[in-house]
Amino acid sequence: MPAQASSRAPQAPVTVRVFTQRFSATRRGARLARHLAVHRLDLWGFPYGGVLSDAAAVVVAELAANAVTHGRVPGRDFELRLATLSYAHAGIDAVRPTTLRIEVADTRTEKRPPQPGTLAPPPPDSETGRGLFLVAALATSWTVLDRPRVGKIVRAELDL
Repeated sequence: MPAQASSRAPQAPVTVRVFTQRFSATRRGARLARHLAVHRLDLWGFPYGGVLSDAAAVVVAELAANAVTHGRVPGRDFELRLATLSYAHAGIDAVRPTTLRIEVADTRTEKRPPQPGTLAPPPPDSETGRGLFLVAALATSWTVLDRPRVGKIVRAELDL
């Protein structure tokens, strides 16, 4: 008797679509990253002004702003990577994306954002320091990873 699909263990995620672009580590580069991210999502079938597009725009804007503000190394770019992933179960042929993964990588190794669960709120009169709170509120999960050669990657995932 064949096993039911719901009882099968999930496999590693399957990447369905990917967009990767490097940007200058400037405020203009961060703005362009946000614009191109929502444009790419629109091409993938997630329209402008939709819930996913708006949430992704905020997450990309915050992570890109952090990369150019705190992760900037003169002469080095930051990188945006968008990927739709499917956590398909073994034996199921249809691969439908279930997750949007947003990654922003910079080349600064020594300045790392706090890990999820360790964020401390800024003082009430502070004009900065709330970006990762927005990311945490909008994303299903987020984390900080070491970049293979130099720097770090901040990854956030949103459910589709």
